[in-house]
This record gives sequence, C-alpha cells and structure tokens, in this order.
Amino acid sequence: MKKNFAKTVSWIYLAVVLFVLYAPIFCIILFSFFNTSLFSFSNGFSLEAYASIFTSDKAPELWRAIGNTFLIATVSAVVSTILGTFSSIGIFSLGRKTRRLVENVNQLPVINSEIVMAVSFMVFFSTLGFPEGYLQLFIAHIAFCTPYVVLNVMPQLVQMDSNIYEAALDLGASPMKALTQVMLPMLRPGIVSGFVLSLTLSMDDFIITQINKGTTTGIETLSTFIYSDARVKGMEPFWYAVFSIIFVVVLTLLLIMNLKKVSKKEAKNEKV
Repeated sequence: MKKNFAKTVSWIYLAVVLFVLYAPIFCIILFSFFNTSLFSFSNGFSLEAYASIFTSDKAPELWRAIGNTFLIATVSAVVSTILGTFSSIGIFSLGRKTRRLVENVNQLPVINSEIVMAVSFMVFFSTLGFPEGYLQLFIAHIAFCTPYVVLNVMPQLVQMDSNIYEAALDLGASPMKALTQVMLPMLRPGIVSGFVLSLTLSMDDFIITQINKGTTTGIETLSTFIYSDARVKGMEPFWYAVFSIIFVVVLTLLLIMNLKKVSKKEAKNEKV
C-alpha cells in the first residue's frame, strides 16, 4: 500500500514538473499557428507567422542574426573544445592537490554570475584596446565555454585506465600518436558532449554578447536581435514561429543523439 502511494505521488510530482516546464513552450507553438500575440483563436488557423520569417521586412536582419549566431557559436565551440580537451589532459596529469586547486579555479566561471563575466570582459577589452567586433565576441565566448568542456572531459579521464597511455608508449608509439590514436578516441564521448554544450551555450548567450558586441559594429545575434526588436515593438507572432522552430530543431537533435546512444548500448550488449 505504501509503495503504491509513493509511486502515485512520484508520478504526480513528475507530471507537475513536466507541465510547468513544457506548458509555456507548447503554448507558444500552439499560438504560432493562429498568427496572434494576444493568445486567442480569433484569427483562425494560419501559417502566416511562419511565412513572415521569409517574407517580412525583418527577414534579412533575422537571417543575418542567425548567420552571426552560428558563426560565433561554431568558432567558439571548436576552439573551446580543443582548448578544454588538452587542458583537461594537462590538469589530470598534475598532482592530486594541484589538480584539485586547478579544478576549483576552472569552476569559478561556471558558478559565477554571467553579468559579472560580461562586465569583466568589457573592462578587459577596453583596457587593452581591443577593436570592437567579432574578435571580442570570439574571445569572450571561448573563455566562457572552455570550462564547460573541461567539466565534460575530466570524468572520462577519471574513468579511463591511466596505464593505457604508458602501454602505448611501451609498445613503440610516439607521445603524439599515443595521444591522438589512444587517448582521444577514448575521450570522444566527453569531447562530443563538451562541444555540443559549448555550441548550445554560445548560441543561447545574451548578456556577454549584448555588452561586448559594440555599439557601432551593427553585429546582432539571434538573442540580441530578439531583445532589440521585442523591446520596441513587443512580442509579435513572427517570433512565436521562430521560437517554435528552434525548439523543434533542438528537440529533434537531442532525440537523435539519445537514440544513437541507446542503439550503441544495445549493440554492445548483443556482442557481449
């Protein structure tokens, strides 16, 4: 009886949490098909909000912002993944006390408020005279994302047998060959998850980009463009369609990645 009651409560709790998390998103998706920002069905079913992504006067600015978003996110994710991966290997090879100290320092940007980081970057760039534009955004996003890559790769290093690298050296492999052909393939899950997380964080970032993009460059990412447009004209149905597409794309990518992981696990279990 107690087990059934606890199970029922847990399911109710899960349902409430999922409702609170996803009901607002599904409301946006629903009303994106009725071309209204008043949350009513008076206009009837329509795809006009989706068509306006390509036909409205905002379309050129929107696609320019999307291009900037993907450019900054891709460059930042690639560079931060490389830096974070090799930094993780270096941190792992340190002594226990030193490694713990460096790991704690690495977590400071993660637990620190993003507005503090954004203002710190702004002061840093203005002090050193960095030119406004993409360079500032690349550096800020790379510095912001790299600690997350380290946090994803370090658990893989902890789980890995430390003798494998030395065994590769004993068998005649050069240090570079042992690193690229032995260690990095074993760290691939952490590297991939770190890259995906960096890409997502960079695409989602608003505060660091808004403060450091410069006032005269005209650079807009998707988040800053949404903010500047909604602040003046309010949240139009046009944006409901954009949000819906973003959610569906992200959800699809997550499902594909998870299904691949499940299929790989099943394949391994069948071999065993």
